[in-house]
Amino acid sequence: MTTDTPPVAKRVASERVHHGDAVVDEYAWLINKDDPDTVAYLEAENAYTEHVTAHLDQPSDTIFQEIKNRTQETDLSVPTRKRNWWYYSRTVEGKQYGIQCRVAADGETPPVMGEDGGPLPGEQVLLDGNELAGEADFFAVGTSVVSPDGTKLAFSTDFKGDERFTLRFKDLVTGETLPDAIPGISYGGTWSADGTTFFYTVVDDAWRPYRLYRHTVGGPADSDVLVYEENDERFWVGIGLTRSERYLMLNVGSKITSEVRILDAADPAGEFELVRPRKTGVEYGLDHAEDGFLVLHNDGAENFELATAPVDDPGVWTPLIAHREDTRLLDVDAFATHTVVHFRRDGLTGIRIMPRDGEPYEIEFPEPLYTAEPGGNPEFHTARLRLGYTSMVTPPSVYDYDLAARELILLKQRPVLGGFDPADYEQHREWATAEDGTRVPISIVTRRGTPRPAPMVLYGYGSYEMSVDPAFSVARLSLLDRGVIFAVAHIRGGGEMGRRWYEEGKLTRKKNTFSDFVACARHLKASGWAGDVIVRGGSAGGLLMGAAANLAPGEFAGVVAEVPFVDALNTILDPSLPLTVIEWDEWGDPLHNADVYAYMKSYSPYENVEPATYPPILAITSLNDTRVFYHEPAKWIARLRATASGGPFLLKTQMGAGHGGRSGRYDSWREEAFTLSWILDRLGVREVTGPEATVEPVG
Repeated sequence: MTTDTPPVAKRVASERVHHGDAVVDEYAWLINKDDPDTVAYLEAENAYTEHVTAHLDQPSDTIFQEIKNRTQETDLSVPTRKRNWWYYSRTVEGKQYGIQCRVAADGETPPVMGEDGGPLPGEQVLLDGNELAGEADFFAVGTSVVSPDGTKLAFSTDFKGDERFTLRFKDLVTGETLPDAIPGISYGGTWSADGTTFFYTVVDDAWRPYRLYRHTVGGPADSDVLVYEENDERFWVGIGLTRSERYLMLNVGSKITSEVRILDAADPAGEFELVRPRKTGVEYGLDHAEDGFLVLHNDGAENFELATAPVDDPGVWTPLIAHREDTRLLDVDAFATHTVVHFRRDGLTGIRIMPRDGEPYEIEFPEPLYTAEPGGNPEFHTARLRLGYTSMVTPPSVYDYDLAARELILLKQRPVLGGFDPADYEQHREWATAEDGTRVPISIVTRRGTPRPAPMVLYGYGSYEMSVDPAFSVARLSLLDRGVIFAVAHIRGGGEMGRRWYEEGKLTRKKNTFSDFVACARHLKASGWAGDVIVRGGSAGGLLMGAAANLAPGEFAGVVAEVPFVDALNTILDPSLPLTVIEWDEWGDPLHNADVYAYMKSYSPYENVEPATYPPILAITSLNDTRVFYHEPAKWIARLRATASGGPFLLKTQMGAGHGGRSGRYDSWREEAFTLSWILDRLGVREVTGPEATVEPVG
């Protein structure tokens, strides 16, 4: 086999029989990562992709340099106050990973940051990702938590991308890393109030956090105490500390149901108290206010309502903000003198302030499309609210909101170098009409003056009630400045329009997600916005890409599917895999329900590849991904080659990364530059910047 021709995957008959339906899956063997033939096939695919995209090396390098040149490589975040310290992170030019730091606090306003983005005077480095990573191909931090008294740091690291971390502790007084080392933990973790004890979770074979342990710092890991074990395979376990530092919160939740237990944080060896027993379909969470709890829940309230509860009887809830059909309550943050509610209305996010003494009000923002959310606010007693703001034309910005003056104070906007001017770009909101008459919002950003119709990249996700809100991207400028329009289809299955929007795009209504997306693409063409359209999505959005390509292959000039969940039925049929039992609330249970099996089989991309002409497809995956296994896109590409015409169909596998791809920032920029150069090549866009960019027909 040479790199001039696409690899041909061997066919090994493997029969799947469920509910009387027998299916032969000739590429099922690719799930075996230890099979030498599997690795050989993935490497052959990589070689072929590298060969046929060799002409993209120069444009890819150009775009990488554009991303790099627009980024202030040496930079630091706005410091956040926690007791006697200001905490921040910074990056250094030429280094892949961030550095976590702090300086002693002196006053209520953050320390002045130099324009060069360098370290602040008196800086103490807590964690240097570059030193920890060394020469490793992959590196990630799973948790980094300073003890309430500021004397110790708990941190965890992953060097493979499989999201199993090793937990360690650092003495911030002496700078020593303590001998404690606990392998195989999950994300997160929480200190007790006195900083002597750390709580952490571990995962089972399906990568589900299911056990909570208590570790005494300085003691042996094999003496750690099992605090809680969740035996229901649909539920995950998490642990947190309230902002008041009064209570530990043991959160147990599935996709649709939750249960909370609380414990006095000053008594880490005590017993957690159940707030309310789980009730299928009811989600709730707590935060501690000065004289009780705030409870956000959906018991009889589809879009959630906010209630209060007494400390001595937290299961008794009294409504504070009643349910509204037009407003989805997302989160609540309790402070000593006020409460902050994060919400969603009309496809946009918002922030409501509820003073303890005074009338509630909402913060106003200037742009028609934007995303606003509370930021890092660890202090319980504060007169300011830290929040983040961005739009499709405004770089990420950090504000303090002065509660007394009711004034937004801009602390920092992410620098975009190279002469970037937000006035050169414009954002728009369009509405497509779905097959059933539902109006679907679309967010659009373009360089001002770009002639229409223009080549377009249309992005979509549409699962888990996750919203793809308007946001800025430095890398995206390389598309916009070449006359390409970027759009996001806010399709059902996401959460942009409230909980009902999600409910109408899951389980046996999942096909709404795919038909909504196709309707958005067709609307953008019919309304004069788009010429050729490249579509892009990742993970569950990769499922969307595969399903949309099956549904309307002639609509798209190309498809980018990143870590795509394209073999959905086979995965959800296998309860030993991570994306199975916990996912039945999202997709349905095809293993035990024949109707769900038939429905999933009718849309799962791998199951429905037709002998039709498909657009060019670029599938990108990672060998160590524990959420969407590499074999899904590998099987999909193999079946497309064997069944369909058109293409080409390309598979690129990162052989040392996880679900998020390569870990270093320069490495991730190079990967993004490659993807963007492939998109531009498929759209026929020449290497000309600015609105005068010319486009050649896709051949």
